[in-house]
Amino acid sequence: MPVYEYQCGDCGPFEALERMALCAEPKDCPTCGTLAPRVLLTAPNVSFVSSSIRIGHATNERSADAPKRTSTHGPGCGCCSGGTKKNSKTLYRADGSKSFPTKRPWMISH
Repeated sequence: MPVYEYQCGDCGPFEALERMALCAEPKDCPTCGTLAPRVLLTAPNVSFVSSSIRIGHATNERSADAPKRTSTHGPGCGCCSGGTKKNSKTLYRADGSKSFPTKRPWMISH
């Protein structure tokens, strides 16, 4: 059972063991007996977790938003998968502009 924190209006904060199913229920103050609501005063203590489990949790949290890719290119990439690289028909000029001499000028490329 986890330890929860409660705040009594007269006596102040106290901790108590409680079942997880009853975590939202108020608890009787051990000093005065009035009902005290559950509060979060301190961060959860996770120091008992081994370093390998902590690293695994951190990896899972990172991968949820930004998964790690094994390659920067997709499958079938000519430079990574050993296939032949297609010749580019793009013409690069000295000023940095590009032109596509074999394409139709009225078509819009995507």
